[in-house]
Parts: sequence; C-alpha cells; structure tokens
Amino acid sequence: MNAAAAPAPERPQSGARITLKLMATLTDYLPQPRQGHQITLDIAPGTTVQDVIERFRLPWKQVHLVLVDGVYLYPDQRDTRELRDGETLAIWPPVAGG
Repeated sequence: MNAAAAPAPERPQSGARITLKLMATLTDYLPQPRQGHQITLDIAPGTTVQDVIERFRLPWKQVHLVLVDGVYLYPDQRDTRELRDGETLAIWPPVAGG
C-alpha cells in the first residue's frame, strides 16, 4: 500500500507571506530563528509597511531607507502601502561612511 505524502500546510487564503529584511543595526530587532538579517513573516490582509515597522517596534529615527521589492517608499507612503504575498520588505537605518 502506497502512502501519499502529506500536503504542505497552507496559510489562509486571505493572508500573505512576505520576507522582512532588517539591515545593519536593525537586525537586532528580528526574532529568532532568523536567517541572517531576514525572516519569513505571515501577515494579515491589509497589513501596511507601517504596521510591520510598529509590530517590530523599530525606532522611527532608525527607519531610514525602506524598499518593497527594491522600490523606494517615501515616508508618507508607508502607512498606506499594503504588502502582498511574496513581496520583500527591506529596511535600513541611517548609515555613516568615511
């Protein structure tokens, strides 16, 4: 008798799964387990970039460069830009160089 493989668990159709990348000093705000500077995150429908920033309690002065799938978001777009399944949200703090 052949046993069929168990199907992979599915998330609710109404939710989404994104990749969250926190760069440099912001990496410390990611929970364990994480893969370097990123985690996979299940989010509710309608979740905005600002919702994710608040969920991880990122200090607003440290949220400098915000990209969704490589596209820059201006600060005034963060509370209206809803995240979709499969997207990558990347956040960098201000950086100083020399």
